[in-house]
Amino acid sequence: MATVRESLRRRLVGLASLRAVSTSSVDTLPKQVKIVEVGPRDGLQNEKNIVPTQVKIRLIDMLSEAGLPVVEATSFVSPKWVPQMSDNAQVLKGIQKFPGINYPVLTPNFKGYQAAVAAGAKEVSVFGAASELFTKKNTNCSIDESLQRCDEVLQAARAAGIPVRGYVSCVLGCPYEGKISPAKVAEVAKKMYSMGCYEISLGDTIGVGTPGVMKDMLSAVMHEVPVPALAVHCHDTYGQALANTLVALQMGVSVVDSSVAGLGGCPYAQGASGNLATEDLVYMLAGLGIHTGVNLQKLLEAGNFICQALNRKTSSKVAQATCKL
Repeated sequence: MATVRESLRRRLVGLASLRAVSTSSVDTLPKQVKIVEVGPRDGLQNEKNIVPTQVKIRLIDMLSEAGLPVVEATSFVSPKWVPQMSDNAQVLKGIQKFPGINYPVLTPNFKGYQAAVAAGAKEVSVFGAASELFTKKNTNCSIDESLQRCDEVLQAARAAGIPVRGYVSCVLGCPYEGKISPAKVAEVAKKMYSMGCYEISLGDTIGVGTPGVMKDMLSAVMHEVPVPALAVHCHDTYGQALANTLVALQMGVSVVDSSVAGLGGCPYAQGASGNLATEDLVYMLAGLGIHTGVNLQKLLEAGNFICQALNRKTSSKVAQATCKL
């Protein structure tokens, strides 16, 4: 059975390659996409049972072996609020650092930033939101106050030569406020970019967005932030993650966040299901002739590993189809 499954997986990769040849004339799409793998952090932070440190380390190493250029390793948050990330320093120190691969960590405040740097972090991420109520629930402060915390991290990171990525949550909808104005998203994104974030990841935190809403939001943000500095981060609650991502690609975005096996959610966003599955994203991009540098076979193996460790089924449609074949 293992041999049959292996050959079928190879055939899937081959089919994707054939499709890439047939669709390579599509010139409205980027020729290359950088995938930011968020599974080890955003994917695991919501797990109720503590995932062993060695399992996290092995997962990150397998994702590195698959050729993902960016693997978000962990989060330096208070263990009181996110106990799943309490082994952050051990994870960051325990993983293999592959040449050419970045391992950013999330640092919600200056204290987290200091701990991350002490553990050897070479890149950090900060986060804000386009919703006042979500920000209050998530960080117990206003949007402006949360951006002040970000700025404190950014100033220290700038002095230390450490790049900072920025996340904006609830860009297509909020569990507390409902619809979010594209102008508000653009305002927050502009402020974070102006403060020094080299890249702004726009997150559909609860996965309620549709392609039309994604287009309107990106149109507004692109007036304030250069397109090469933008990324999208789509959750798949309503099955719209791939469609929304494709719209972003058609509009020129070339950085996409995703999570192996579709793991993820948000501790502060009730109803948020998993992220866009990295396997599904890689398969679609290969079919469009877009280069990622990711080995789908090794990625599937990483997804299978973490799903076995968590004793759950994968949310990746590509992985599910491979198993059925």
